[in-house]
Amino acid sequence: MRTRLAAPAVLLLTLVTLLAGTGSAEAAGYRYWSFWDLTGDAWTYATQGPASAHPGDGSVEGFRFAVSADSQDATKPRSAPSFEAVCAATPTKDGTKRVALVIDFGTPQDAAQGETPPAPRTACAQVAPDATTADALAAVAKPLRYNSAALLCAINGYPRAGCGEQVGDPAGTSEPAAQHGGAGGDGGSGGPSAGLLAGVAAVLALGAAAIWQSRRRRH
Repeated sequence: MRTRLAAPAVLLLTLVTLLAGTGSAEAAGYRYWSFWDLTGDAWTYATQGPASAHPGDGSVEGFRFAVSADSQDATKPRSAPSFEAVCAATPTKDGTKRVALVIDFGTPQDAAQGETPPAPRTACAQVAPDATTADALAAVAKPLRYNSAALLCAINGYPRAGCGEQVGDPAGTSEPAAQHGGAGGDGGSGGPSAGLLAGVAAVLALGAAAIWQSRRRRH
């Protein structure tokens, strides 16, 4: 009895192992600008979009261009300067507020083909008291580019093209990140790859051969 069960048991374990690895292999990311708030010296993913956020005087806001799967996976700006470090040279002015902005254009690995990311920069935006983060960004980092869904696509003209496109999609599709919650969402092909199916077929064939050989030895 043990001989008869050994081959099916190994076969089942191998199939489970193969199927368990399919999720990470097919995960897709999205190339986009993420938006961050600085609290103390730690970045936190913003709970509002830059067009809705109204930062107070003395705030530090960050933007990072990178390939990420979703908000939990988003890449933070690589520096976290204090408000004083960014806005020390910008004196206060009645009827305005100052917002420090950290703009990280990302790495060459995150850039689309043919694009070269500029060096990260900071800027102190002096804007009206009721200005949004988008207003502050427009004051110091034009040209900005948005798509029809109001997703921020480019800061300082970077990147020249594209907006939240899917990266590493096995099906070869490209959809705006805004259609996936702004940061990725499902977006996968939803089924096993051809390579996986071929591997499963091979395991099935080996398992069947092992069972046949076992029965032949007994007889």
